[in-house]
Amino acid sequence: MTTTTGLDRLLFGDNQFFGVNHMSEEKARAQAVRFQDLSAMMDVLDAAQAEGIHSFMCTTHERIAEVADRVRADRVRYASFAFLPCMPYAHKYANAMTELGPLGALKSFLPADQSLVGLALQGGAAVAKKDVESLIRMLIDAEMTMFDGVPTPVVFLQNVVVDLLLGLGFDDAFTVFAEHVRSRYGAEPGFITMNLPRLLDALDRVGLERPLVCSNLNKLGFRMSGGAEEYERALAERDFRAVAMSVYASGAIPPREAFDWVVAHPRIESVVFGASSAANIRGTIRAAREAGFLPEGRA
Repeated sequence: MTTTTGLDRLLFGDNQFFGVNHMSEEKARAQAVRFQDLSAMMDVLDAAQAEGIHSFMCTTHERIAEVADRVRADRVRYASFAFLPCMPYAHKYANAMTELGPLGALKSFLPADQSLVGLALQGGAAVAKKDVESLIRMLIDAEMTMFDGVPTPVVFLQNVVVDLLLGLGFDDAFTVFAEHVRSRYGAEPGFITMNLPRLLDALDRVGLERPLVCSNLNKLGFRMSGGAEEYERALAERDFRAVAMSVYASGAIPPREAFDWVVAHPRIESVVFGASSAANIRGTIRAAREAGFLPEGRA
């Protein structure tokens, strides 16, 4: 049976903490320097919580372990604070793909004395497939260690791995991930992708019903691989739960205009956004409320 978790309408992301900005390298560098200090990160997270935002959609960067430690140490203050881990940390895999290529990257994360990837890709022995599935579960457990003792209602598989698996045609891995996240952590599985239409096709093939999928969704078609028309068709016709990122197209779309577009697509349940100040957080909340995406008194 498939269960679904009710997500907050606004989810707070972590790109700003790690120098990720798709429009300005200078701004990205400045943010990376500023947020080297944990207290600077916590100040922004506290500002988000003060405005009613309690869901933190974060990578499994080692710095997030420090945030989890802080939250664990003060559960009264952070009683309603939840982590939505996105694993694995994308840049580790992106760097490996750049250096080794897609297949080499996947091999590099397996034990050195095994060639399971080659066997699996060739339709090899059943034991090879079983071992790959076991490895996926072990990697999930390793990534989740930092979140022991804090709420994690949703666990996302990062786009670097999702889209790599799509390219390899390894659809069964999505089922392994989903089943393990549900059974071991009581969490809902989510998937992040740079190619929404293609991922939905793969999830249909393995029978994952009404999947939770996060992708770039915005008025300009910014970073919407596969074509904006295909995304529009998916939002109108496909049965899935959409989480939108890049709704501002890295600042190219004014906040109110961005949320007016979101509201016109009711399939979008939540929006993940990043901000580096309380003023920017309040600006997003205001735009979401004015557009009717966010009811008064809710984030």
